[in-house]
Amino acid sequence: MMYSVNIMPLVLVKLTFPLSGTLRLCGMAALAASLAACGSSSKGGGTPGSSVAQRGTYKVGQPYKIDGVTYTPRETFNLTETGTASWYGPGFHGKSTANGERYDQADRTAAHRTLQMPAIVRVTNLENGRSTVVRVNDRGPFARSRVIDLSRTAAEEIDMVGKGTARVRIDQLEAESLAVKDVALSGGGPAEQQQAVAQLASGSRAAPTAPVQPPAPVPVAAPPPPVMQASYTPPPAPAPAPAQTVYTTPPRNIPFGAPRSASGDVPPTIASLAATTSTAAPSSQLSGFFVQVGAFSTHENAERQRNAVRSYGNPEVSQVSANGRDVYRVRLGPYTTPDAAGIVADRLKRSGYGDARVVSE
Repeated sequence: MMYSVNIMPLVLVKLTFPLSGTLRLCGMAALAASLAACGSSSKGGGTPGSSVAQRGTYKVGQPYKIDGVTYTPRETFNLTETGTASWYGPGFHGKSTANGERYDQADRTAAHRTLQMPAIVRVTNLENGRSTVVRVNDRGPFARSRVIDLSRTAAEEIDMVGKGTARVRIDQLEAESLAVKDVALSGGGPAEQQQAVAQLASGSRAAPTAPVQPPAPVPVAAPPPPVMQASYTPPPAPAPAPAQTVYTTPPRNIPFGAPRSASGDVPPTIASLAATTSTAAPSSQLSGFFVQVGAFSTHENAERQRNAVRSYGNPEVSQVSANGRDVYRVRLGPYTTPDAAGIVADRLKRSGYGDARVVSE
């Protein structure tokens, strides 16, 4: 997919699974060299050519829903995951990532749907055994069955650029993930984070350990109820309540004389049914937040745009009238929150769809 210069020479390291301790250190050194090259050319991952260093941020994020699927970001340091990897490149180059950095296709970075940012993972191409170590700083991919989006350089290292996707295994590196977390929380940007990774690889930095979670508190049993005395006399039974008068005046907003069920409830009216959204209705008839990719004067052009953005969700074409003429809109959604729609719109913009915007109905 949340779906883009001067590039310093990079050392491409192709690792063969399984990794030995020496190869692991080589992978760390390669990642550090990649980030150092970026830091020297763009000062910590800023806009290409910028001389302004970028401060680091640490982000986990709140749950969000994309195309009916809820993703819950969480902090972890020992993730292992298998699935399909994809990659994203020129269309995103220089754009903002989900944690506020600048995407550089020459870096060894990646987008993941739930990992904290930054985090360090090793990605192994299960089709050829090649591996690369990357730093997670973005959200995505949101296409079904895909688990990670790699930068172009990382994709080249595991030989998947030509094919576009590959079956991979993700192994999070605990010590490295803890190290970049500490640096980011202290305000250190990509350059400082890569320095911490390099120090771990060389042994000059002690490997941090994950904090021990305190044990869950033991629930305390409620005290037993007091024992009633033998001389206790129950109070007299209350007198029966007088019969309630039933008024025939209907509640507010319910038409007088509306039919009622046997229990006295008023069944839904045509007006109330019209206000209820059917789950089977197409997205163009649902309310919520949408990402509009474009509006076209011909249905054929709208269909071409729809086919071009299918990998970002479930686009639909809807016909509306504007200024006395028909217009064909291409939209994705609906999404439950503007933030969820904004993730998709941002990815579309970074892919070259500059007209993508969040709308609500």
